[in-house]
Amino acid sequence: MNAAELICDFVNTRELLEETEELSSPESLAEWLVARDLAPRGVQATDADLRQAIELRDALRQALLGHNGVVVDETAAFATLDSAARQARIQLCFGQGAGELTPETGGVTASLGRIAIAVHSAMSDGSWARLKACRASDCEWAFLDTAKNHSRAWCSMSSCGNREKARAFRERHRHSSGSSK
Repeated sequence: MNAAELICDFVNTRELLEETEELSSPESLAEWLVARDLAPRGVQATDADLRQAIELRDALRQALLGHNGVVVDETAAFATLDSAARQARIQLCFGQGAGELTPETGGVTASLGRIAIAVHSAMSDGSWARLKACRASDCEWAFLDTAKNHSRAWCSMSSCGNREKARAFRERHRHSSGSSK
C-alpha cells in the first residue's frame, strides 16, 4: 500500500453516509493497524491511543477537505499531525545507502507516527495535493484525484456528484420559480 492509499484508508475508517466506524474500540484500532503492517501482531491499544488515532484521522480529513476548496482550519490539522510525529519521535536513519524516516517509539504511538511519515511521503512524491475529501458534507470520503486538471470534487460522480448537482438544480429552480410570481 503506497502512502496516498494508506492515508485514504485511514481517513475512510469512518464512513459518514453509512454511519460506520471501523475504529470503535482500542481492540479494533489495534486490529486495523496490524492488518496494514503498521504495528506488530499483539500490539495493545488503549482508550487514549484510540482518541489520538481518531484525532489524527479527523485532522487529516480536514486537510483533505482543504485540498478540495472547503474552508478549514489547516493550522489545527497540521498541529495535530506535528504532535503525532513528535510523540512518535520520528528519526531520519541512514542504512544501505538510503535514508528512511522511522519512529523511535513503539506501540500505537509508532503506528500513528508511520501514518505521519506517509503524509510526508505523499508530500514528497507529489500525491499529497491530489488527496482530497469529498465536498459532500454528509460523505467526506477520502480519495485520490486522478483528473488531469485536479478538478474532482466528489468521491464519485454517480453518488455524491449526482446528488449535489440535483440539489443545486432544485435550488436554482426554486429561486427562479419564486421570482416569477
